[in-house]
Parts: sequence; structure tokens; C-alpha cells
Amino acid sequence: MEDEFQALISNNTWTLVPRPPRANIVSGKWIFKHKFHADGSLDRYKARRVLRGFTQRLGVDFDETFSPVVKPRHHPHCSSPAISMDWPIHQLDVNNAFLHGTLTETVYCSQPSGFVDPERPDHVCRLNKSLYGLKQAPRAWYSCFASHLQSMGFIEAKTDTSLFIYRRGTDTAYLLLYVDDIVLTASSPGFLRQLIVSLQQSFPMKDLGPLQHFLGIAVTRSSSGMLLSQRQYTLEILERAGMTNCKSCATPVDTQSKLPSSGDPVADSTFFRSLVGALQYLTFTRPDITYAVQQVCLHMHDPREPHLTAVKRILRYLQGTADLGLSLERTALPSSLTVYTDADWAGCPDTRRSTSGYAVFLGANLVSWSSKRQPTVSRSSAEAEYRAVANGVAEASWLRQLLQELGHPLQRATLVYCDNVSAVYLSTNPVQHQRTKHIEIDLHFVRERVAAGAVRVLHVPTSSQFADIFTKGLPSTVFLEFRSSMNVRCTGVPTAGGC
Repeated sequence: MEDEFQALISNNTWTLVPRPPRANIVSGKWIFKHKFHADGSLDRYKARRVLRGFTQRLGVDFDETFSPVVKPRHHPHCSSPAISMDWPIHQLDVNNAFLHGTLTETVYCSQPSGFVDPERPDHVCRLNKSLYGLKQAPRAWYSCFASHLQSMGFIEAKTDTSLFIYRRGTDTAYLLLYVDDIVLTASSPGFLRQLIVSLQQSFPMKDLGPLQHFLGIAVTRSSSGMLLSQRQYTLEILERAGMTNCKSCATPVDTQSKLPSSGDPVADSTFFRSLVGALQYLTFTRPDITYAVQQVCLHMHDPREPHLTAVKRILRYLQGTADLGLSLERTALPSSLTVYTDADWAGCPDTRRSTSGYAVFLGANLVSWSSKRQPTVSRSSAEAEYRAVANGVAEASWLRQLLQELGHPLQRATLVYCDNVSAVYLSTNPVQHQRTKHIEIDLHFVRERVAAGAVRVLHVPTSSQFADIFTKGLPSTVFLEFRSSMNVRCTGVPTAGGC
């Protein structure tokens, strides 16, 4: 607490003033937490002074609050090119990041408990800088740091405003920002060190060295590439569910039809939601459980016993495969995107909506994937498949723009593989009839990308349709084959699931 308080004082975070009449005084509290290493061991104890932002008043204490953060799943998008070029990747941590943001509003708060000025106990703090807990604190910090990066020569990416790109002569760097956690990669160790020193001159930050642990994801770098895994997080979920010693199974979901909404209500719906939310975060490095998790997510508002049974099935699968992670292989700089799209027509027993899935590969590396129930009912399998194609093409279009901003534009068209011949035919031929006119927007979008030469939609046999793993439960032999094709690999320690 003393260290945190002294940091606030040295940063000139506030000025003690007499309490203004009719002013809104934002209350605060101390928060205590543990910081852990990547292996789950204790790093240090931490105390933080935070304000109760819910006591602020719109138009008085705050106005705009939005602040972008990088999505954890976007990490492979930038890491894959860096791995191919063998660039060093470091992690930085900004100390007391929110204290550097400049406020545009006048905000008053109470003095910290335990550190009330004995000579002025009735005074309040008029904030000069932002403070944790304020609604506008993330926005103020982002604006401050982004402005500094731009003064250094970085450019904010249009495809992801939490990605900053530096390119001058032979020097190139990418910076990913998630609040006060930074991933920085540069074209040479010397240039990386130069950038870190420059940042440390303006902000108090630690260079944590080569990237090893980011947003709860363990990063293992080797000469052959990089492995992203969440083994410790997986074990914590199993312990929370009381299933640490459960019997493992080969797949996360059975091959039966989709989960219905019927059944007896679960005894503790809050516990169900907490487990499913934790499993959602695990899908950032485990594409093999994405479909199974998506299915139970559909019932979070009213969970039933069959849904809890499905969650336990996922946990049993994880018990035997806790050491699996997503492998990003070091290969020559990828020159193409490949997309696999699939749909399970009318699979939902309650709504008869279809489930779409896609897998996007940059070279040999899986960089994006999705399993999602379609928003409307499809009247034919071709329509369901075509909606899936449109989703895959949209993701590929975004990735092509991102790669162009990173300085690696793709010269080849993106190949989109679909196992429905009618959907492939619709993508290239100007067919208009009664059965397809209601999906006109998707039709025109895909055809426009095909006509521009950015996309080619091709047929692939169902036996080679990797996106099948995102639309339905598969037999164990097919599931394991497709899982391996997505570069889901073992971290090195064998487990019951056959790593």
C-alpha cells in the first residue's frame, strides 16, 4: 500500500483542496491481488487504489469512455509473420499505466483510507491525472500512449486500433497494446532495444524479456516456431469444477444432434455460467473445443441438466489433453491465405437454424476460426453453406487488409474451400431465382470479392473439410485427424488424452 501511495504522490495524481459545495465526491477503496508467473507460481503481492466509478455522474464526472484493446485471438495474426522472419518478441509492462492519462473533466475523490492527511482530514482530492476505477481511465491512458507512439513514428493500424506499426527504411516494428500489457516485436534486436529505451524514457515500464506469458496464455518459442497454450488455466478450471481426477474422453462432444433447450434446470446456474465463461477464454488456444463450447454457450441464459452434462464432457476431454496448445510453425513468409468453410444445415432442434464454421490458415498456421449459429433459418443446405462461405470471405478480407498494413500484401487470391457444389456454383455465376434472392447481400459480397481476384471459391471433399470440426460432433478418428491438421500440438508432457 505504501508503494502504491508513494507512486500516486510522485506522479502528482491529485491536489488536496477544500470540499467544493454540491460537488460529487467519488469514493474509493483498496484492492489487493496476487500476481502469478506463467507456471502458476506466486510472483508478488499487489495493492492498488481504485475509485468507485459507479458513483460518477454522466456529463459531470465523465463523458466518453470507449477504449480499444487488442483481442487475444489477434495475437497469432502478428506473431506468425514475426516468427517467419525470426524477429525477437518482447513483453513490456507499464507501471501504474492509468495514472498517466490526462483528464478533461474535473473530478473529485476522497482521500485514500489509511493515508488521510492529519492536518487536512476534511479536504478532498482534485484529480490531476486519471486513476484506476474511473470510467474514462482506460480511454485517457490509451489516448496518452497512442499519441506518444505516433510522435515516435508509429502508425495506428486501421484494421485494429490496438496495433501500432513502425516502418522506416529497413527498420520495422509491431506493437500490440492491451491496457498496460505490451507485446513488441522488431526487425532486429538492436532496433528492439532502441524502441524499449525510448519508451522507458517517457513511461515507467519493465522489459519482461522474450515473450513468455501474455493475457493468461503461455508462449513457448523454439527454433521451429511458437506454441500458445493455457495448461495452468485448464487445470484451474478442472479444479474449480471438482473434476481434476475425472476419467478422460477422446472428444469434447458426442456425435448426436445439437443440444435441445429442454430438461430439468441446473441446481446452480451461476456456477454453470462461470464454467462456460472460463471455457470460452480457453478457446483462444484450443480451437478443438470451439464447437463444443459454442453449443453450451447457446444455453447460458437458461441452463438445463443436459447442458451441464455437455460441459462435463468438455472437462473430461480437457483432463486428458491439458497440455495441448496452438502451434505456429516457422516457415518461409506465407504468401497465401486458405479458408475452409462449412455449415450443418438446420441442426438446431429448437430453431432449425444452421451452424457455420470456418478455419483460416496463413501458410501452414491456423490464425482464425469460428463456430457460430446462423442468425436466420436457411431454406436449403446450399443456402446454409453459402452463408458460411460469406463469413469466411469476410474474415479473409479483413486479414488481407491487416497483412497489407503489416507490409506483407498477398499477391495470390485467397482460396476458400467449401464441400457444397451448389454454393461453389453460386459464388461465381450470376444466378438469380426464387430460392436464393433473399440472400442477395451475401451473394453480391462474395461475387464482388471473386470478381476482384481476391478470392476463389473451390470445392473440397467432405473428408478434407477441416471446418467440419466447427459445425458438428465428429467420430474420434476424424476428430483427431482434423485436430492435428489445425496444428493443435502437445506442450511436451504426455497426458491421458494422447498428446
